[in-house]
Amino acid sequence: MHFHKILFATDFSLTSESALEFATALARDSGALLIIAHIEEMPMPYAGGEMYFAQPEYPNPEVRKMLEAVVPADKSVKFEHRLVMGTAADDIVRVAEEEKADLLVIGTHGRTGLMRVLMGSVAESVMRLAKCPVLTVKQANHVPE
Repeated sequence: MHFHKILFATDFSLTSESALEFATALARDSGALLIIAHIEEMPMPYAGGEMYFAQPEYPNPEVRKMLEAVVPADKSVKFEHRLVMGTAADDIVRVAEEEKADLLVIGTHGRTGLMRVLMGSVAESVMRLAKCPVLTVKQANHVPE
């Protein structure tokens, strides 16, 4: 397959780091542009007693800095960053459509059973909603020697 644009969605986890390796290799081998995206979910404002806790600045400069630190290890790969405020699965799919991505790469934590029910699965939702192919990458349980 030949790709022109690959969207890689990161949550800054070790699983995302593993997925970035795959996205980088595919972008390098296809000469594709790698779009590195993070969806920043809007925290809900809340009040506690007489105190009101306001929402942080958007885009959060710390999150922006973390996103800009996510770069392909291969310096020959062209890439861009996207920081979006929204809901993870829905907005990953929306960005992929807006960018006309040929492939979406996302890490999965591989939760099952009750943990999946309680925490949900962004990767599963992305696979159901995306119009382009989705590559999910699960981090290996052990580090090769």
